[in-house]
Amino acid sequence: VQLQASGGGLVQTGGSLRLSCAASGRWFGSYACAWFRQAPGKEREFVAVINWSDSNTYYAGSVKGRFTVSRDNAKNTMYLQMNSLKPEDTAVYFCAADRSYSARQEDYHYWGQGTLVTVSS
Repeated sequence: VQLQASGGGLVQTGGSLRLSCAASGRWFGSYACAWFRQAPGKEREFVAVINWSDSNTYYAGSVKGRFTVSRDNAKNTMYLQMNSLKPEDTAVYFCAADRSYSARQEDYHYWGQGTLVTVSS
């Protein structure tokens, strides 16, 4: 499985961005896909996860109500719609996939490259 993240950029506080994560290769419909982020000088942290089969979702408390994770089955693509962005959302965002519906990064074996999101104050 290969994952390709895109959509990062520079946005002002209060603005919106949509990240995409396209999956290719041997893709299984039972996988879960997640977003993690790593801010400068900090450890990578969980953001959101979606279960590919039933679209169940789970969010970190810091983004709940502002971010929405979704997926397009036909395109094997996951999205992260980020609204009301704050400077503390500045980070490199990574997508990940595996069989476990989990918020733990150690449960994910497939990772995309990061895409940088910068929120200016």
